[in-house]
Amino acid sequence: MKYRLKITPIDKWVINPVNRFIGKSTTGGIVLFLAAVVALILANSPWKEAYHHFWEHKFSLGFDNKYLLDQDLHHWINDGLMAVFFFVVGLELKREIIGGELSNPKKAFLPVAAGFGGMIFPALIYLLFNSTGEAQNGWGIPMATDIAFALGVLFLLGDRVPTSLKLFLTVLAIADDIGAVLVIAFFYTSDISFTSLIIGTAFLLLLIISNLVGVRNTIYYGILGIGGLWMAFLLSGVHATIAGVLAAFTIPANVKIDEIGFSEKMKMYLEKFKKADPNGVPTVTPEQLHILEDMRTLSKQAMTPLQRLEHGLHPVVTFIIMPIFALANAGVTLSSETATTTSSYVAIGVIFGLLIGKFIGIVGVTSLFLKLKLASLPEGMNYKHLIGVGLLASIGFTMSLFVANLAFDNNELIQQAKIGILIASLTGGTIGYLYLYFIKPKATIIIKESDIH
Repeated sequence: MKYRLKITPIDKWVINPVNRFIGKSTTGGIVLFLAAVVALILANSPWKEAYHHFWEHKFSLGFDNKYLLDQDLHHWINDGLMAVFFFVVGLELKREIIGGELSNPKKAFLPVAAGFGGMIFPALIYLLFNSTGEAQNGWGIPMATDIAFALGVLFLLGDRVPTSLKLFLTVLAIADDIGAVLVIAFFYTSDISFTSLIIGTAFLLLLIISNLVGVRNTIYYGILGIGGLWMAFLLSGVHATIAGVLAAFTIPANVKIDEIGFSEKMKMYLEKFKKADPNGVPTVTPEQLHILEDMRTLSKQAMTPLQRLEHGLHPVVTFIIMPIFALANAGVTLSSETATTTSSYVAIGVIFGLLIGKFIGIVGVTSLFLKLKLASLPEGMNYKHLIGVGLLASIGFTMSLFVANLAFDNNELIQQAKIGILIASLTGGTIGYLYLYFIKPKATIIIKESDIH
């Protein structure tokens, strides 16, 4: 007997095409790129004044005409929406540490070392050009790789690059994210309000205790994480995005029932559902409804709250939060002074830091460990692939723009940094793509058993 799922017009024309689009590996990077292009077009169009003014509109939260938080849209995006981005980053980090690429120290060692090498050298190169004054604060700008863009370029290459290369870049970018979070936490914070920090720490401890005693409700963690931890950190002076990472690490990452128990119990529910008498109408019977509810509860118990949240929030971050961030931050108005801006020490420091510093840090550190025989490249990956990674890692778009807004109060310096970020990211991404596209992969040698004897 064939079973048919009812396809409605909304499924056929909206839901299914959208799901297919979201499901592709390259779409996140494409949407982010398009958002950046739209921002640049608007910032250089007749509507440029309206574009820049739009992000200055104020939005306030408060009680009794006293504003607890009074920020413009630009700050709400960078402090609020990006906290959700960092929350998902934290979820990914915890998952990778528990059962992913970072769970095996031997496999993770080389890309993690390359990632940290790719942070140190860009910062040093930037400081060569900007060793004094406010410009010095921008040393963190060229340190981070944009994982969405870099992996998007790799996935566009398809089978021309091995899977091991994609994993190497993923772990490298994760190490980058860890470094970026630490840099923001320790170096890009304003004056600290210890009262707010103590309140935030209390909420953090409450979240940790909730995990230990077995609380698994994601809404509960959301209320305490946003209403307590995030709000307190935002008022404390420690950047609110750090609250997102810390909250993520408190989310439970264990299941309540193992695979065998889940399979057996689900079979039992399916049998009960088959035996339940249908009522012949579009709605289900009360008995069927209870069985379906039990099945849904069982499915939740077989999943970790961490993975449920990551899976649910990933499309929101990829297709809403990051594009909005790009729209708000990538809009640079080009003028007759752009050439002067491009030749400023801030822009040059960012360009050289991303293009040269990333390459030296990643390829150089990896080569050193390989030469000392302390590590080896993953299977299927060769030195040419490593060079390609060094080039693609210069795409510093999202994180670099984010740090630029934290590093400078002077709008002119922010614009110089943005120009540098856009030039380096576009140059490194294009050269990296072309290089990996045109290198010839090594032929696979197949050895037959008869040849051995």
